[in-house]
Amino acid sequence: MSSAAAVLPVVVITAALVIRTAIGELRRPGSARLQWAFAADGRALAGGAAAAAATVLLGWQQAGPAALAWALLVGALTAHLVHHGTHRP
Repeated sequence: MSSAAAVLPVVVITAALVIRTAIGELRRPGSARLQWAFAADGRALAGGAAAAAATVLLGWQQAGPAALAWALLVGALTAHLVHHGTHRP
């Protein structure tokens, strides 16, 4: 699989998440700030960085430079989950 083909799913998923955030913001102003609050949470960022590092280390042999794009996506999604997991009732 070429690098461009390996990165295409990451681009599609990222675009879908951005569109979802934009639509949510149009429906409920201020909701995007809540969805992206993980970017200021140190614990969530540490978890995301660990997941991203593991993805690069384990995926470099298979995907090459495309592993970096996957690592960014995995890191962001992991940070989002870690952040929202600590704020559940």
